[in-house]
Amino acid sequence: MYRKVYTLLVFAAAVTMQANAQDFKGKLKSQEKTIKAALKSKKITDREYEKLMMEQQTIKNTLEKYELDGVLTSKEKNAIHDKLVRSDKRLARYKTNGEVY
Repeated sequence: MYRKVYTLLVFAAAVTMQANAQDFKGKLKSQEKTIKAALKSKKITDREYEKLMMEQQTIKNTLEKYELDGVLTSKEKNAIHDKLVRSDKRLARYKTNGEVY
């Protein structure tokens, strides 16, 4: 009985961990789409696009590094989340840096 419950808990933890990783990957894809759309609509320059895409690659590499051991700790999740937020803020700043209010 306990063995079945333990196995179920381990499986649930693994599924939850994978779901969190998928959220990060989904956010990365969403950011990349937004960056490409901003370049296409001329809201950012080519240089800004390159900087943002290099940042996206850095986030991908960090995520892959953290996933190697199969466990994402809260510290690792926070680090990835912070990088994603920083990237969002940078994109917003780049999109409006030529506008005068």
